Amino acid sequence: MPAAHPLDRPVWSALTDRQAGRGLSLGAAIRLDPDYGLFAAVPDFSRRSLADLAALIAAHGEAALFETGTPPPFPGADVVATASCWQMVATALTPAPPPGVAIVDLGPADAEAMLALATLTRPGPFRARTGDLGAFVGVRENGRLIAMAGERLRPPGFTEVSGVCTDPGHRGRGLAAALMRTVAGRILARGEQPFLHSYADNAGAIRLYESLGFRRRETLILTTLAPASATRRQA
Repeated sequence: MPAAHPLDRPVWSALTDRQAGRGLSLGAAIRLDPDYGLFAAVPDFSRRSLADLAALIAAHGEAALFETGTPPPFPGADVVATASCWQMVATALTPAPPPGVAIVDLGPADAEAMLALATLTRPGPFRARTGDLGAFVGVRENGRLIAMAGERLRPPGFTEVSGVCTDPGHRGRGLAAALMRTVAGRILARGEQPFLHSYADNAGAIRLYESLGFRRRETLILTTLAPASATRRQA
């Protein structure tokens, strides 16, 4: 499964290059440290690679693959969910007036508030140290974090915009768009290309991303895997 392009296999590209220090490996398999996230990858779907992945999942818990296809069934791991996702990239952002809110940089002191907001809004896998994977920005109101967006996977030459979420009581104010413009604009300014992933059936989110300048590049399959059940292991 060699990747012709870094975004064909974004997890493998990131964890074998710029974010290698955030990963845990076992044989051929590699995954984000669970404190950072769920994503894992293998060089191919050979029996040996999948056995290493199963062992890594058994040791560290649930993991998720982001690939153009789903892995074949293999001993040691059960598929608990699959989803089709659009991978979208932007070479430039559409023009827009300055945001009407104060956007602030977030850091380690904000980790608890970031996790609480992500737990409330469920923007995707977000763990205690996901915010350490890249730069995050947010909007506070009356001292409380009500919206945020940031960076996650960083394959060579690209950075993923992720963790985009807004408190339900503050939606409809354009906060997500303003925060995404800030994150993506900084990525472009340093000579990289921003990309993101959206569930293929999330039409509202896709419209927002397209309005910012993102365009569909590829469809990837998100496969969530858990340690095989005791019944399966004994079979």
